[in-house]
Amino acid sequence: MEQTSTCKSHTSWNKGKLVGQKAPFKVNEIWAIRTRLQLQHRVRELALFNLGIDSKLRGCDLLKLHVNDICHGDRVAPRAMVMQ
Repeated sequence: MEQTSTCKSHTSWNKGKLVGQKAPFKVNEIWAIRTRLQLQHRVRELALFNLGIDSKLRGCDLLKLHVNDICHGDRVAPRAMVMQ
């Protein structure tokens, strides 16, 4: 008896997708994002975006922040010190 092997072609999950490190935002793209967030009154997202851009932190580091990291009592600190 002859045994035939059927081999289905397997396509990888990232075929045709952009993977790896992405190009950094351009200045006009940063200002466009800031403007849209301001117009939509999304204060939290704007603050996180500004902190991320200014401190060059990764998204996972920003998500680990707590309110106590950027507030002193009931006042928001004018500057946030975040150490990786």
